[in-house]
Amino acid sequence: MNSRKLITVFEHQVIKLDQEIDEVKFNKDKLEALQNYYGENGVPYFSLIHNGVRFNEYVGVIQIGNTVIEVLPKSDNSLPVSDEKTKWHDILVDMLFAVDVFDIHAPSSSSLKLKSNSILDLYFDLFIKEVEYLLHNGLVKQYRKKEGNVTALKGSLQFGKHIQQNLTHKEQFYTRHSTYDVEHKLHFIIYKTIRLLRQINTNTGLHSRIGALLLHFPEMPDMNVSEATFYKLVFNRKTQSYKKAIDIAKLLLLQYHPDVIKGRNNVLALMFDMNKLWEKFVYVSLHKHKKPNTTITAQTSKFFWQPKNGYRSKIRPDIVVNKGRGDCVVLDTKWKNLNGYNPSPDDLRQMYVYHKYYNAARVALIYPGRESSKSGVYLDTKTGKETNKECSVISLSVDKDIKKWQKYINERFETWMLEGDDS
Repeated sequence: MNSRKLITVFEHQVIKLDQEIDEVKFNKDKLEALQNYYGENGVPYFSLIHNGVRFNEYVGVIQIGNTVIEVLPKSDNSLPVSDEKTKWHDILVDMLFAVDVFDIHAPSSSSLKLKSNSILDLYFDLFIKEVEYLLHNGLVKQYRKKEGNVTALKGSLQFGKHIQQNLTHKEQFYTRHSTYDVEHKLHFIIYKTIRLLRQINTNTGLHSRIGALLLHFPEMPDMNVSEATFYKLVFNRKTQSYKKAIDIAKLLLLQYHPDVIKGRNNVLALMFDMNKLWEKFVYVSLHKHKKPNTTITAQTSKFFWQPKNGYRSKIRPDIVVNKGRGDCVVLDTKWKNLNGYNPSPDDLRQMYVYHKYYNAARVALIYPGRESSKSGVYLDTKTGKETNKECSVISLSVDKDIKKWQKYINERFETWMLEGDDS
């Protein structure tokens, strides 16, 4: 197998045809693979430009054949590019762990040896560990309907097919009956994913473990998978331990796009919306350090518009904090660096609506960047005078130590709350 090539870029960065990054040339084959993957309907991860691509606010990995493009977040330019790549790779992985994207059953997950490699390796390693865990504990059996010839009469005899197939085999019966074994949909999906990993994995450190899985996991029939396949799955007490392996399998199987023309530039994309990841990270950080009598909820909806016919419309702020004294605080997170500028009018208008409909004591926009904080008041639409409705803009600096960063986020929030109490 060819050695793997790694290209590391940042969100919103442009790659042009024949550009060399990390000693890897972005050649015509790679560009065409991404163009084919983009298709007519497009994908949210990047945009096509003349002889190149521009990445959007999504981060993660895109594998093209044996080349992996790792897209990292970035909120400042404080370090040289090579140091920035290492810093933001580690921060991204730690953020994903913090929001439980990598919450797995394997007890060694907290000290992954593959952390220094690409996020794709991390996902492959997590899936392998989950399946190893399932094999170690014994694969779950389920009842299923089976139809065919048996040597002892059981179930219901399918008389027409029995006559058709067994005129000369009096010792057989063609029946439809129930059987209890490991051949069921969950194992079909896992086996299909193991076979996919064997095909697309380019990390030599994982080859033997994938081979061991294929050796020890029972061979299963192939099946076509789609979104509907996973939507119909139902987990019970016995199969709940399969949930994480199936979640990763869903990502891998649905995001894999084979190269049906040349057969060598298959595309696999595992990408995360950085805005949503930042929102969840701030929420988890606040919730982790919250004080007693404080409730913190995410994505709390309220209806704010009702047509005469049709569905009502909702507003949904990112985070709502209630301090237990009737004080409601609404926070909205935005993954972008303001660089000293004011928030967009749309963001400020959105916070005004939250102020009104949640009867909030305070509202704030939360950004990454160099530490800063400022507040402004909304003006009366008729008189132009200041109202008592205030919106704060809080920028949070980044810390490479994820636990310190989460503690710092909560401390900044508590300080801001105390400033509001003093006023």
